Amino acid sequence: MTSALLLREETSTRAVVTGRSDRPRRRGAAIGRERGVLRGIGLVLLWAFVALNIAWMVWMVIQAFRDTRSILSDPWGMPTSLDPVNFVTAWTAGDFATATLNSVSTTLVSSFVTVAIAAPAAYYLGRVENRFTNALTMYFVLGLGIPVQVILIPLFVMLNEVYLTDSLIGLNIVYVGVSMPFTVFLLIAFFRSLPQELEEAAALDGTSAFGTFWRITLPLAKGGILTAFVLQVISHWNETLLALTLLQSTDKYTLPVALISFIQQQTYSGADWGGLFAGLCIVVLPMLAIYLWLGRRLTEGLTLGMGK
Repeated sequence: MTSALLLREETSTRAVVTGRSDRPRRRGAAIGRERGVLRGIGLVLLWAFVALNIAWMVWMVIQAFRDTRSILSDPWGMPTSLDPVNFVTAWTAGDFATATLNSVSTTLVSSFVTVAIAAPAAYYLGRVENRFTNALTMYFVLGLGIPVQVILIPLFVMLNEVYLTDSLIGLNIVYVGVSMPFTVFLLIAFFRSLPQELEEAAALDGTSAFGTFWRITLPLAKGGILTAFVLQVISHWNETLLALTLLQSTDKYTLPVALISFIQQQTYSGADWGGLFAGLCIVVLPMLAIYLWLGRRLTEGLTLGMGK
């Protein structure tokens, strides 16, 4: 009788324990299924967005080889030939040749100067921690939250006082100043991710701080430097508001401003939709080619910097 009671109590105890241990597993399985469903929905939406953008790009390139009449009669039609006459029209009538030279020079110079100034500043802020450097880092972080529209009029007034409006030099200075907060903030993460043991060994060997930065730290951070440079190239190439405000002469126009001017010309003289699509291709396709070339390294660089 006693053994039977003990057996029943043991069985009930096992059932209670088993039931308690199964509940977290069931909850975990349910949460895992919900996350899997949400992840699947997110992937579907993401790939749908990617497919939509690819379709838009392909459609834009196709229309660049068609004339205005065929585009208006059948917007989804295909070109009968690959005649680049629309690109020639945009290049000559829209003065895209001069605008391309201005964009290339402005983009490369401003991006290089931005990274060249931001790299040593980010290295110092990332390695030296005190009240001054922390306050300066927060100063750069606050610069990320200031919209360009807020400082547009003060920038124009200040540049006008020193005769740098309608000047590519003035535009380069503005690009460097506006891009500095993001570039410094990005590179600080890269320099903090690098091991300090190599720098300490170099210091023991008698290498100066600048020598350590130039010979050891900078080569190790080439992934972050390249990432920052490419991001600035893309940003400065596509920038429109500052260039549209600060430039007045047609021979100083960058590509986005030249495209706007070309659209205005077509509005008064009769819209040449093929030429407009060709102008869009001239502006968009170079940055797309750069991203396809360096996209993986750019993504890996951003992930490494932010992950540390």
